[in-house]
Amino acid sequence: MVNYRYLGNSGLKVSEITYGNWVTHGSQVDDTAAIETVHAALDAGITTFDTADVYANTAAETVLGKALAGRRRESLEIFTKVYFPTGPRGANDTGLSRKHIMESINGSLTRLGTDYVDLYQAHRFDYETPLEETFQAFADIVRQGKALYIGVSEWTAEQLREGHALAKGLGIQLISNQPQYSMLWRVIEGKVVPAAQELGISQIVWSPMAQGVLSGKYLPGRPVPEGSRATDEKSGAQFIKDFLRDEVLEAVQRLKPIAEQAGLTMPQLAIAWVLQNKNVASALVGASRPEQLADTVKASGVVLDADTMAAIDTALAGAVYDDPEDTYTVSPKTRVV
Repeated sequence: MVNYRYLGNSGLKVSEITYGNWVTHGSQVDDTAAIETVHAALDAGITTFDTADVYANTAAETVLGKALAGRRRESLEIFTKVYFPTGPRGANDTGLSRKHIMESINGSLTRLGTDYVDLYQAHRFDYETPLEETFQAFADIVRQGKALYIGVSEWTAEQLREGHALAKGLGIQLISNQPQYSMLWRVIEGKVVPAAQELGISQIVWSPMAQGVLSGKYLPGRPVPEGSRATDEKSGAQFIKDFLRDEVLEAVQRLKPIAEQAGLTMPQLAIAWVLQNKNVASALVGASRPEQLADTVKASGVVLDADTMAAIDTALAGAVYDDPEDTYTVSPKTRVV
């Protein structure tokens, strides 16, 4: 079964493995398979589920709501996000304005079939809306009982500090950040993680397997496998391109004996690695088939010794992205429309 960790400086516990439905529900797999996979996640001990209104233009939330219908709500932790455009993409269908936030939370709750979400997250930083306006809207949502806690995604260290101060002044809790993080993508380690540790904010990390590259199935000098994420624009193909360089793929192949020595599969090693970071509360994983989760959840509770961690660093030398300046390039300077 899956272990639990506290989310930030709060009393909320989340499963170390969070099931996310970014590229699967409402687009990559049919609803029946999606619902079966959510049920497999529940059977494996996962109780934390992450989605967003923008995923499949709201369809992912609807599918997740159907999959969780009839389950004891108090035994689940349901997360969603707001920022990116949904619907007809009108002038106010995007961003973190009060209008968009207040309308978006109502739509998300309806699609998810719940009265509240445990965590409501700003999917990116909005440079076009005063942060005070954004956090006042979040505070009102918390006071209305529509969200219990507030989180963000891909915010810089400075943005986390400013948001945390505003949240504290309004009497609400900003407890999480959701960045990309893996053995290959470590840009949050330099500035974001130290700031988050100071503020009592946890990381819920996405792409712990570097879009599947850390599974080892992509081989240097070979075409990408047919039907893989790298061939499907709907499945985040644009996010995987930087990892498909031969020097990166060669480095990943050097991880195979390390995983074998540790008694782990490559996916388990990748997920266990991010969970060694004490600031990481949970690793986000997705699945297109129920059986994929049986392997994934075994990474929970794994402790990698110092020699294994050092061997991983040696194997990946020269292939790791770790420049903290890359954290400043994720949120768009103007709203996405």
